[in-house]
Amino acid sequence: MTGLLDLTGVRVLLTGGSQGIGAASVRALHKAGASIIFTYRSRDDLAKSLCAELGSRVEMTYADLANAASLPALVETCVRSLGGLDVLVNNAGIFAENPFTGDDLALWRRGWQQTFAVNLFAAADLAWLAMHEMRRAATGGRIINVASRAGHRGELTFADYGASKAALINLTKSIARGCARDGIVAFSVAPGFIATEMAADAIAEAGPEITAEIPSGRIGLPSDVAGVIAFLASPLAQYATGTTIDVNGASYVR
Repeated sequence: MTGLLDLTGVRVLLTGGSQGIGAASVRALHKAGASIIFTYRSRDDLAKSLCAELGSRVEMTYADLANAASLPALVETCVRSLGGLDVLVNNAGIFAENPFTGDDLALWRRGWQQTFAVNLFAAADLAWLAMHEMRRAATGGRIINVASRAGHRGELTFADYGASKAALINLTKSIARGCARDGIVAFSVAPGFIATEMAADAIAEAGPEITAEIPSGRIGLPSDVAGVIAFLASPLAQYATGTTIDVNGASYVR
């Protein structure tokens, strides 16, 4: 690997890597020289295709992140296969409309429980498990949490999603402050509208309106976020620990 961004020998666990931002990040990390294990849940066809495309230094593994009991084995598998763990990318997330105007309290609660189980609790558990391994190996490490613009501005029809991402950003800050002495750094990435499968319906219904709200004049691509993740996985951002980087084309500037 040549160039400024060299991740040769870096061992990465990335969740939700079969499509969208996750797949683009696997490609970017792999191009920089990293060895990666990524999780998938429902699209094993896309996961297999990505592994075939990249060849060496990339593996896929099934994971239901809502099943907290399965997470220790996931990290153990990663450490055993890669020989250690240097970077955790908590990318997997779920989203569903859950408006304030609904008339079913049980449905409202279920939306919050399911969203937080994947978007926050699984990320927190994986971070804890990864940091345990990083401390044991005394190598330090990096935790990268993929949050969202929704975590900053609040949302009208999916408050549970926005709240889960806001909590993820706060978790990042806590890791950065609480684990610096162990050589562990943490970052958040907060994308705006990105052309992924998750956003496909909204873009199909209101693409021109969405684009009109973005000063950069276009909806973001997964590669726009992946480049930032690859940078944060490198030592170049070490002293910026605790930072959240917005990737939204200036659609929401803090």
